[in-house]
Amino acid sequence: MDDQWLSQLPIKGITKAIPVGGGDVNQAFRLETKDDNYFLLVQPNTKADFYAGEIAGLKAFEKADVLAPRVLGNGQINGDAYLVLNYLESGSGDQSDLGELVAKLHQHYSPNGQFGFDLPYVSNDESFDNSWTDSWSELFVDHRLDRLRDALMKKHLWNDHDAEKYQQAREVILDKLSKHESEPSLLHGDLWGGNYMFLTDGRPALIDPASFYGDREFDLGITTVFGGFDADFYAAYNAVYPLDPGANERLNFYRLYYLMVHTNKFGTMYKSSADSAMTQILEQK
Repeated sequence: MDDQWLSQLPIKGITKAIPVGGGDVNQAFRLETKDDNYFLLVQPNTKADFYAGEIAGLKAFEKADVLAPRVLGNGQINGDAYLVLNYLESGSGDQSDLGELVAKLHQHYSPNGQFGFDLPYVSNDESFDNSWTDSWSELFVDHRLDRLRDALMKKHLWNDHDAEKYQQAREVILDKLSKHESEPSLLHGDLWGGNYMFLTDGRPALIDPASFYGDREFDLGITTVFGGFDADFYAAYNAVYPLDPGANERLNFYRLYYLMVHTNKFGTMYKSSADSAMTQILEQK
């Protein structure tokens, strides 16, 4: 990151730009000034609106009083999109507090009573239509699962047998969701173990959202795929916002979604796990 590029940011007096982990999508830097630190995300050769969805999610979190990074600046420099956030110093904390924070997030509902978001989800691998709908099944199955099925078939990561098994699982999902009363909660949208942190004072914070309004079980299903959330997290969540009967079965739907996302993104290493998730769904008939 050269000085000429950095000088165009809406931050004065930058003394260092240190590369840090920012996931597998962005270049990320810790910016140091005499008085403060900042977090910079960069997407080369991309328009500034690449970050529009993330910005909208972070602002929704702020409105819901859910601790997350604050948006300080966004734009384009020399053809590169950037997003500047305040820098959160990492510490340690209690999973119970994290469970309560996620439950608090999920108790903020769509302002129009519908499922979706004002902006689509956009990434380098796959984008999803978040158009508002009265039906959770339409948003989740038609606009997400089916789109992933099509992407996996197009990339030859799935064959006809996989597509047929998916179709059978899809019927179970639609049947079960038709009997479940979903509410359009504010979701993180990508709540795996790498997208939360504890600050130096022990408070939990949520980072890197892919937010929209959907069934809260979507977020919880994702938490179960790669770990990072312990029994204290789920107990605290359920104490604040108890789950509905049958939730444990429905979490399989969202595990399948997340494993399909990873198969699409990383290839066949996740294919067998997605197949196992479909098998578990079919056992729920």
